[in-house]
Amino acid sequence: QVQLIESGGGLVQAGGSLRLSCAASGRISDYTMAWFRQAPGKRGEFVAGIIWSGGATYYEDSVKGRFIVSRDNPKNTLYLQMNRLKPEDTAVYYCGADQDRSNNTVIPEQYDYWGQGTQVTVSS
Repeated sequence: QVQLIESGGGLVQAGGSLRLSCAASGRISDYTMAWFRQAPGKRGEFVAGIIWSGGATYYEDSVKGRFIVSRDNPKNTLYLQMNRLKPEDTAVYYCGADQDRSNNTVIPEQYDYWGQGTQVTVSS
């Protein structure tokens, strides 16, 4: 069992930056990790993912070139650097962990562990 705790959310003006962190209670070096988000009244959506080694990343189209996902396996921590934020990025952001490291999926149901979420609000 792995517990995930997100942090780093907050209120920022459009064009600003935030860095989210997701700290795991256990070893995540064999896990695929990802960020998802859910805005009020909308379905949750995939944002960014990173394979177990950190050697490959993948992004939802609207965040490509603005967001960077990374991980520090010795620290059991996942990060999301968010730049040039837009009001449409406003959502609760969640990190997920998938025990199947060969499964680089954007489908939330495939992930085994989730954090409680951190709110990101971007004002115009």
